[in-house]
Amino acid sequence: MAASAEHRYIGLLRGAVGWAKSRLLAIMGGPARFQVIAILASVLALDAADKGTIGAVAPELSTGLGISDTQLGSLTAVSSGIGAVAALPVGVLTDRINRVRLLAASIVVWCAAMVAGGLAGSFLWLLLSRLALGAVSATAGPTLASLVGDYFPPAERGRIYGFILSGELLGAGFGLLIGGNLAHLLSWRAAFGFLALLGLALAYVITRSLPEPARGGQSRLRPGETELEPDAQAHGEPPGGEQGTASRRDDPARSRLETRGVQPDPDLVLRRDPARLSMWAAARYVLRIPTNVVLIVASALGYFFFSGLRTFGVVFVMRHYGLTHAVVSGLALVIGAGALAGVLTGGRVADWLIRRGHISARVLVPAVAYLLTAGLFIPGLLTTGVAVAAPVFVAAAASLSAANSPLDAARLDVVHFRLWGRAESVRTFLRMGAEAIAPVAFGFTADRLGHGGKGGARGLEYAFLVMLAPLIASAAILFRGRRIYPRDVATAAESERVTAGANGPRSP
Repeated sequence: MAASAEHRYIGLLRGAVGWAKSRLLAIMGGPARFQVIAILASVLALDAADKGTIGAVAPELSTGLGISDTQLGSLTAVSSGIGAVAALPVGVLTDRINRVRLLAASIVVWCAAMVAGGLAGSFLWLLLSRLALGAVSATAGPTLASLVGDYFPPAERGRIYGFILSGELLGAGFGLLIGGNLAHLLSWRAAFGFLALLGLALAYVITRSLPEPARGGQSRLRPGETELEPDAQAHGEPPGGEQGTASRRDDPARSRLETRGVQPDPDLVLRRDPARLSMWAAARYVLRIPTNVVLIVASALGYFFFSGLRTFGVVFVMRHYGLTHAVVSGLALVIGAGALAGVLTGGRVADWLIRRGHISARVLVPAVAYLLTAGLFIPGLLTTGVAVAAPVFVAAAASLSAANSPLDAARLDVVHFRLWGRAESVRTFLRMGAEAIAPVAFGFTADRLGHGGKGGARGLEYAFLVMLAPLIASAAILFRGRRIYPRDVATAAESERVTAGANGPRSP
């Protein structure tokens, strides 16, 4: 009888797993799409796991190396700072060479830096090892943006970005939970070494399972496809004018612009092959696109707050509520689930609104999300009861993460596809610059305002309240930017049409 019950249990478990797998494949559009999404999400997860681990092992680092909150913040800041600088040349490479090989090589460099950090015997050694960790961060932004644009149609990018950006949240949660528990059970060095092993495995998977797609949309994956073409020329659609027409057909925003008579900005319409522009010429051009500037600034301010939260969130909760590491890990799971729900919902809602005729939804949804985040965090930070704070923080995390996927999709909408890599590198430079400043700013503010606060909890509370100001500013900027977004989408579409003859097929 016992054996029979066990067999029934195993059968039910296998059936549940099979049902969940089939539902997941259906939601993402088939095995081929799932493969691309899973790999790209894993790239973001790897970088986020590292930054999450730094926050999770903060107590062990403070004890083992005797570092302050400001020094702890600098560990994340230096990797983000180097990544910001490296993003500019990476953007040029992204638009001109094989993106998949570039991504895999950067991850290998990242793994070597993680091993060096795990061997650190002093704060200075650890700090120096973080310099090389900007490699994967710098490469991920431009290459992922370009790959997403070439693998998935415009109408679905908000939703697809939600799936991919979930890797960032899952990675951060992985770093907080697995990295923190490894540090607690073994040492923080073991956590660093484990991440390096995962990175090497990911680099291998990328080289074997992610083909380089053709640029301009010829390799876009249709729902239901089961395999990725080895040569990445899946559909053989002609580039240039015909491809641009196909792109408009599956892009409801551009279609509605045409029916409403929205005209492009003649001063910003490109009339020569953007692939041949230098980095500086490309940077000047993308910074002349008003919506792109709005999106860059808003994204940088949002990540400024998220970076500080990621670095000091665990420390704050432990100090403010007097919780153990095990309890904090459980709370992090709940809050992380809220953030995951938000990132999966934000892009989907924006795509749905666009189909309903709200062309600027990819700008409006993040504006509302940032405003809600600020409003929710204030009561959460001020309360001293964890039972009251937990649901508020869950809702705040959902709102904060909901802004990211529509923002990322909107950036592809307003830029010529031959400039996606360099445009994203400019955005990554400014965003990672904000990420580099944020942990130090949070730590410095906490150290200065925390005198007399029990265990530094009061200082971090003040720091989080002060740093909500960038989120409110981001919302205000996006509310203004929603008016100029339609014209910039029309300008990008016209630029692709005009330069169609110059964008013939090239070897990636």
